[in-house]
Amino acid sequence: MRTIEGKIVVLGAQGVGKTSLVVRYVGKMFSRHMSPTIGASFFTCKLNVEDMRVKLQVWDTAGQERFRSMAPMYYRNANAALIVFDITQYYTFEAMKVWVKELQRNVVECLVLSVVGNKTDLESQRQVPTEEAVQYAASIGGSYFESSALHDEGIEDVFLSTAIRLIRLSRDSVCPGLRIYDSSDPASPISNVGKGSLSEGSVQNQYSLQGTSVVHAEAERTRMCC
Repeated sequence: MRTIEGKIVVLGAQGVGKTSLVVRYVGKMFSRHMSPTIGASFFTCKLNVEDMRVKLQVWDTAGQERFRSMAPMYYRNANAALIVFDITQYYTFEAMKVWVKELQRNVVECLVLSVVGNKTDLESQRQVPTEEAVQYAASIGGSYFESSALHDEGIEDVFLSTAIRLIRLSRDSVCPGLRIYDSSDPASPISNVGKGSLSEGSVQNQYSLQGTSVVHAEAERTRMCC
């Protein structure tokens, strides 16, 4: 089996649920009392998509303004970005657009973009119309998703779609940034993953959670999840 290894950066304003979204997907858990991310946290997960394995290195960044200057060190060499906003807070949608502009200025590699409207469990308080978010995502060449970390809805689609688009991106000779290798021999790179159809229904997930505060870290936490 061939493996594609990609780096994903998760960006957005403080409080939009970036960490809750990632931890819900990687660790299959949710907490209403998630502490704000300090600097960034690093997670890994592996998806088997038919005959391909996609290893995602997920960097969950801090949304607080005081950490903004550190962001470039986390999204440098990224292959994909999840830009998250809170559907109940319109200002977070506007703040998300600033992150997109920063990515477009600073990331020269091909980039898979996903705009994620989180907290759909608060639909009655929605301030950002779905149609507006869909149009914006299309305008930047990205895909739009809505999710609820609380109810574990829509999150699987975000990461699966990202994995599939990374596989497609790896077949483009003008986008050489992805690391591709035979799973039995990671030291041996492969320049082309070959052809083949991708089915979103044929997926197995393998999770390992390594939540580490990369900047100003107090401790490293490791949890194995089935």
